[in-house]
Formats: sequence, C-alpha cells, structure tokens
Amino acid sequence: MKQTYAIIMAGGVGSRFWPVSRAAHPKQFIDILGTGKSLIRQTYERFVKQLPTENIYVVTNESYRKLVKEQLPELGDDQILGEPLGRNTAPCIAYASYKIHQKDPTATVIIAPSDHLIMEEDRFFECINTGLDFANKEKSLITIGIQPNRPDTGYGYIQYMEKEAAKGVNEVKTFTEKPSLEIAKTFLESGDFLWNAGIFIFKTSTIKHAFEKHLPDMHKLFKDGNKHYGTNGEQEFINQVYEQCSNISIDYGIMEKAENVYVVPGSFGWSDLGTWNSLYDILEKDKNGNALVGTLVKLYESKGNLISVPTNKLVVVKGVKDLIIVEADNILLVCEKSREQEVKQIVTDLKLEYGEKYN
Repeated sequence: MKQTYAIIMAGGVGSRFWPVSRAAHPKQFIDILGTGKSLIRQTYERFVKQLPTENIYVVTNESYRKLVKEQLPELGDDQILGEPLGRNTAPCIAYASYKIHQKDPTATVIIAPSDHLIMEEDRFFECINTGLDFANKEKSLITIGIQPNRPDTGYGYIQYMEKEAAKGVNEVKTFTEKPSLEIAKTFLESGDFLWNAGIFIFKTSTIKHAFEKHLPDMHKLFKDGNKHYGTNGEQEFINQVYEQCSNISIDYGIMEKAENVYVVPGSFGWSDLGTWNSLYDILEKDKNGNALVGTLVKLYESKGNLISVPTNKLVVVKGVKDLIIVEADNILLVCEKSREQEVKQIVTDLKLEYGEKYN
C-alpha cells in the first residue's frame, strides 16, 4: 500500500465533552474511554497496522502540534500539518491532499477523524479496502456510511442507489444534514439511508479535480503551494492561505455537488463519540444501568447515570437517575442526560462571562 496514505483530522475542540474536553486539551488527546490510550493514539495505531508510518499525516490546529508530537512521536515534523485557524473540513482536506499529491501524484488517501471509536477493526478495513479498490479503478469520491440502528438526529444521512456500482459500493443519491426525529424515523424505515461517518477515500488527483470544479477559489489557493510544500516556507504560506479560505465542510462544498460520489455501507461498531450520551451508549453498565469512568464511585439507589471523575476522587451518588455527572480540572458538571445538547451553549455562556478561564 505504498501509494495509500491516511490523513487524520485532529483540529476540533470537542466542546460537547466539556469539562473533560477543553480548548487547550480537546477530546482527541484524552483517554476518554479509560483504556490508557487517547483517541488520536488509538486512531494512529489502527492505521499503522495497515500503512507505513511515513504514510500517515495529521492535520491539526497549530496550537496542538506539540500535543500531537507528544502522543505520536513516531511522526516526523513534516507529517504534522498545522492549521493557523479552524476553517472546517474542506481546507483541511485540501491542504493535506495537495501536499501529498505534490510528493506522490499517484496517491490515494483515506480521510478519517481522530476521535471516533471503531470496535471491529477487521470489518472496518474490509470497507476501507473496498473503497480503495473502487477509487483506484474509477475517478470517484468515496464515503463510508454506517448502517443506522436508531433514528438519531445527531448525524447526517446518506441515501444510496439500491443497485451496486461494484461489490460493496453504491452510488450516492442524496446527502441530508441532521434531520428532525420524525424525518430520521422515516429514513430508518426506508432502509436506503446510512449515517455519514465523515470518512472519505479518493485519489488525490480526483479530489483536486473536484476542488477545481466545485471550489475553484480554494483550489487555486492550495495549488499555488506546490513550490512551498515540504520547504521551510510551507507554514508561512499556509498561514496566508487560511486567512483567505472560506469556512466550509467537504460535504457541503464538494460531496453534495459532485456527480461521482459513492458510498461503502458498513457496520463495524462505530461511534463518533460526539456527546456524553454517545459515550454512555458504549460503556459497560452495572445492573442499574449506570456507566462509570473512575475507580472510587459509590452508588446507592441510582439508575441510568453516566459518571466520569478522576481516579483518585471519591464520589458518592444516592437517589438520582439519568444524570451526567462529570468532574475535570476542578469543574463539576451535573446535567440531565436528556439535555446534553445544551452543554455546548453552557460553554459559550461561560466564555462570555469568564473569558477563556473555563473554556
């Protein structure tokens, strides 16, 4: 797989996992599952089983470069791409793809978030290899879709054609942003919708053509970097480019507009770990449905709670149900599980009141 590269996107703040995930140390760099490894470390180790270390790149905020280097010391400095500011996934993917293409014009890239959970890696790579085979034969943009098991309003959805374009590959019919619950139920019942996992596969030559057609201004910006990539002037060039880039996702900017988009349906124990409830779903529970991260938690007459506290913190919980109870960095969050979507707004409110102190 010499011509195959992985691009790990690691620039997000993960504010829905506040207070564990903070702006200075977001969730991809945290052992949020209590396994002894951060999410980005798990993602790296997943890909290094299939690809040479030198073919793995990380795109992150420039302020997180040191964290990436600490957690992934195997990567060379040239494999850690620093974004001067967040501009969503289209510039992120353009930067890495154009840089890799300049080095290897035959390259095929796998784009993956740094903070997702994948329980069944063998089945995951079956989907990846199916996508790679198709992308290398056809000038196509591939996305991985997850078979939904509930009408979830937190994910985007991909509708696909029933007839396969190749074994395990279907042409995409429509993309839908996060729907209402009623629409999500309709999607689930129809049987031809998948969750959008934000995982992509394409040849760098194909994605460059797509940028040229659908985001021509962005294409010109990153194409002009060919004389800078891999040189001492790369970061200065990127700093200037990002100031001019529009803030747009790869889904909205390209995938929803392009005609050569295909999906590989998969089921491999996936979670985007986007919220406390998504963590609750995958953690083991006690007989009363409580999920615990922490060794000194004592529960009495309590049901359905998620409790995440430092290992040396004694926490006693009595007579409560369906709560999120989280402590980190001298901050305590107590929230009804049903209102977890409001955590992001809480972080915004605190930032307005206290500045960056609790952000």
